[in-house]
Amino acid sequence: MKYFDELKKSMDWLGSKNNTIFLGQAVACPGTAMSNTLKDVNKNKLIELPVAEEMQMGMSFGMSLDGTIPISIYPRWNFLLCAINQLVNHVDKKKFMVGDNDKSKVIIRTGIGSVRPLHPQDQHVGDFTDAIKLMCKTINIVRLPEPEDIFEAYKFAYERDDGVSTILVEYGDFYNEK
Repeated sequence: MKYFDELKKSMDWLGSKNNTIFLGQAVACPGTAMSNTLKDVNKNKLIELPVAEEMQMGMSFGMSLDGTIPISIYPRWNFLLCAINQLVNHVDKKKFMVGDNDKSKVIIRTGIGSVRPLHPQDQHVGDFTDAIKLMCKTINIVRLPEPEDIFEAYKFAYERDDGVSTILVEYGDFYNEK
């Protein structure tokens, strides 16, 4: 099993679910390595957005409250930083705002940017996993270092029925290395 193949398998599986939608930059249009994992997902499930990360997280949160399970895609942690207000003050605090009985959730897909074969500079390769874990009390944050971790982690994030949102952290260098 290869890292990229497991990601594509996971996106295809999520795309087969009636209540999922994918949104972000380079989701319906090519542009990142993540785009290639969505090429077989029904185009009606892909919402291409401008570079407006905070708006994207707010849309994801709102969609989740209406029963949709959004897969909100931020190709790198550095971009997800621009959505921290919505992530920390709304997605993470939903349980405290609407109670424990609400089962809505957001699946957030992000990555640690690739540095090989070309280093894109520090503004594209941050790993803020530990810092975000300190800020978020209710979001499950999962690093995906191995191919065998990927499908089960995405499947668990989708199937859980406790209303916990999940951030899945991919490694850009592993798309071609593992």
